[in-house]
Amino acid sequence: MPKVAIAPMLDWTDRHYRYFMRKITANTILYTEMIVADAIIHGNQNNLLEHNVIEHPLIIQLGGSNPDKLVTASQICEQYGYTGINLNVGCPSDRVKSGKFGACLMNDAHLVGKCLIKMQKSVSIPVSIKQRIGLGYNEDYNFLKEFVQTIQEYGITQFIIHARNAILGTLTPKQNREIPPLRYDYVYQLKTDFPHLNIMINGGIKTIDEIKTHLQYVDGVMIGREAYYNPYLFNKIEQFIIKSQTTYTNRLEIVMAQYAIGDIQGCYKELINLIHK
Repeated sequence: MPKVAIAPMLDWTDRHYRYFMRKITANTILYTEMIVADAIIHGNQNNLLEHNVIEHPLIIQLGGSNPDKLVTASQICEQYGYTGINLNVGCPSDRVKSGKFGACLMNDAHLVGKCLIKMQKSVSIPVSIKQRIGLGYNEDYNFLKEFVQTIQEYGITQFIIHARNAILGTLTPKQNREIPPLRYDYVYQLKTDFPHLNIMINGGIKTIDEIKTHLQYVDGVMIGREAYYNPYLFNKIEQFIIKSQTTYTNRLEIVMAQYAIGDIQGCYKELINLIHK
């Protein structure tokens, strides 16, 4: 079955959104928002980590760069029943950079590798990495290749690659999703150079045809903002990409189902789509 996922998006992929999306797609892999390891260790764990089993498969994304803290947070996440853990090595925000996690970690592949392998050894669920193709304005495939080579030497096999550089310090997170050019060819080349790795591509993907094209070269496709603006796209993904035997619901049925459980947020979201489609 082709792997399709919805990207972790801060303030967007919360538990209400994920529950709503399960009314549309049974097989898409869902991700939480990024949660900092310190918040899990010292914060309200139930508030941060509780979710409905209907959301599975559900992967939690962690932020951090301290191996011991990431291990503790990973073990807690496993206890809460998540199906996988992902380390954020792609977020370009200044706040994340000041905490020494996110995209800036691409400057220290060995630290990332140590974090990931300690996390993986501490839990029985898969651990993966989500990263950019590079940093700054210099597009250099060799930098990307060497980074991935180092990480895979630590035993990590699952990579999600946002096919843009992260430009730190001068661009906002929104600009970092739009200004750096997409280099899908770099991600395709990674799969050629590391055929044993599981490579999922991310960045600017919006249509069924685009998904089909990417799946000719990589193992999976992750959808970002389009998954929020156009959630019903995933009904078509179930039919034409995943080709599951799910009973497909129309928009009105989804709206009524959300209304019945009192999910006004999800109901409103799909009503907007009903109006505009």
